[in-house]
Amino acid sequence: MVAVWIGIAFLCGLVARQMGLPTLVGYLLAGVALSLYGIEGGESLESLAHIGVLLLLFSVGLKLKIRSLFRPEVIAGSLLHMLISTALIGAVMIWVFQLTEGMGALVAVSLAFSSTVVAAKVLESKRELRAFHGRVAIGILVMQDLVAVVLLSSLGGEAPSIWAFGLFLLPLLRPLVFKLQDYSGHGELLVLFGMLLAVVLGGAGFEALGLSGELGALLMGAMIAEHPKSSELSVSLWSLKEMLLVGFFLQIGMAGIPDVEQIILALILTLLLPLKAALFFFLLMLFKLRARSAFLASLSLATYSEFGLIVANMAVDGGMMSNEWLVIIAMAVILSFIISAPLNRFAHVLYERWESRLTRFEHDEVHPDDEPISLGHSTILVMGMGRVGTGAYDYFADKGARVVGMDSDMVRVEKQREEKRRVLYADAEDPGLWANLRLDGVEAVVLCMPDPEANHIAVRQLRKIKFSGMITASATYPEQVALFEGAGADFAYDYYSRAGFGYAEHVWKRMPIDESRYDEIEERYR
Repeated sequence: MVAVWIGIAFLCGLVARQMGLPTLVGYLLAGVALSLYGIEGGESLESLAHIGVLLLLFSVGLKLKIRSLFRPEVIAGSLLHMLISTALIGAVMIWVFQLTEGMGALVAVSLAFSSTVVAAKVLESKRELRAFHGRVAIGILVMQDLVAVVLLSSLGGEAPSIWAFGLFLLPLLRPLVFKLQDYSGHGELLVLFGMLLAVVLGGAGFEALGLSGELGALLMGAMIAEHPKSSELSVSLWSLKEMLLVGFFLQIGMAGIPDVEQIILALILTLLLPLKAALFFFLLMLFKLRARSAFLASLSLATYSEFGLIVANMAVDGGMMSNEWLVIIAMAVILSFIISAPLNRFAHVLYERWESRLTRFEHDEVHPDDEPISLGHSTILVMGMGRVGTGAYDYFADKGARVVGMDSDMVRVEKQREEKRRVLYADAEDPGLWANLRLDGVEAVVLCMPDPEANHIAVRQLRKIKFSGMITASATYPEQVALFEGAGADFAYDYYSRAGFGYAEHVWKRMPIDESRYDEIEERYR
């Protein structure tokens, strides 16, 4: 059976990639195909899928700052959205679909949640978890998870244990957990340490207390996010997490086989997704986010949730909802995933297209975390202060250039500032950012962002605002070089293909051999 899962998932994922779609769309369709042939997932697939989700949310936690959750736009935005969307969808269920008030309310609540897994997966794949809009989206999802815990308890699930209050003492255990992480080294023991926190303590531990295991995994990751080895741990878990997540999408696809009428009803429910996204957008605009941040966060939240399936399933078990609507909701969840994945892939392009319309709703006063900053008298701007950007910054600084860095990851910005580099917090992919920056004294912009789409957009935006200085971008594949230069970059540098050359040059300079001896060696072997 496992061989069948792997084979079908690989083929459907491969077809999806060849069509330019995210592979998760292929995995969802693979689950539907398996379901059509009567193949069920069973407990084995359910266990693998659950572990994959826990590892994903644990990885998200590793890149999350707890204090980013306690913000007005996160708390009020999530609660207001759930109240308003539940009321609106409930009205549609009662007046259009002729459901009873109680059943209409349950269906509306089930559809009010957004998918934590899909949003986290999309933001992680675009390396935007630490961008401002990514932090807002994840914060809203965490708040929704907390609401789900309360809701599941009220529907007859296990009420949180009195011992759950002991979780407030978790911060006191951080020094011990940090020590364990240090002792875990760099190999398979580090991976097992991550599994221990995500699956055992975060997953099983929180579930034993009557809380969400997914929420537990995320919080356990956030607890050690500031440890120096958190990035290494995230990389170590990456392949395992990606493989197990295939099981999650297969399981969602196997949720049930709908008939034609149910498919039509599910398609009608998907028409409500733009309204869901629009409501998120306008609520976030009320909290003075810039149009771009509100748009990108809203688009990542424009899905129905796997939590909705859990709520609906419990309602069916309690006799409060018909099984027919459980299948309809499951199909709507699948369709929302299929629609959301490619939309989020082209989120920045879509914003560029609609920017003039969306910016009309901006406040004159901008959110402090979303405000562009002056570059001062810098002559070189380095965008993206990861390893490549940091190396470029240090080289220019050693040469005496007036260089400034910029990054959308506030944690990274703070770390760079602690290391005495001049780094500003701003999102280089924001078209509005370039229009607001004064680039009069800047002679060169060096793009070192890990996302090729971000580099591509930045090149186009710089040329769009008539920036006359030099633009260069880092590339990881040869085809990206042509893409960036075609967009207007003066040149692009494929550092992967040149890594061996640079390393050899570094070794050559340090070899304690007189180069004149090579003439003697060459003469000897003629």
